Amino acid sequence: QVQLVESGGGLVQTGDSLRLSCAASGRTFSIAAMGWFRQAPGKEREFVAGITWSRRNTYYADSVKGRFTISRDGAKNTVYLQMNSLKAEDTAVYHCAADRSTNGIATMRSYDYWGQGTQVTVSS
Repeated sequence: QVQLVESGGGLVQTGDSLRLSCAASGRTFSIAAMGWFRQAPGKEREFVAGITWSRRNTYYADSVKGRFTISRDGAKNTVYLQMNSLKAEDTAVYHCAADRSTNGIATMRSYDYWGQGTQVTVSS
């Protein structure tokens, strides 16, 4: 029903910035919230940031608050994750996800659609 395609990952150094993009297509009118999750090697997938589609309310994990910014472009049906002051511990595969509800912004199981992921590697 909804397709998500991420882009923007890459290899950077500590302190650098990256902007990830996630383009949504299909039944985008059904999207109530979108979020970013990441999974580092040997670790469980964790919530990074989320945004409600209508009001643009934003939510962040404590580990990224103040460094990362999530936003959306309604005209392009695209959500972005601006990542500044990157640290080695930010290294992970980043997935974007879309949710038909706003009831579980930080909950992985709440999301209905997932992108394929984009690799972010931060070297020390």
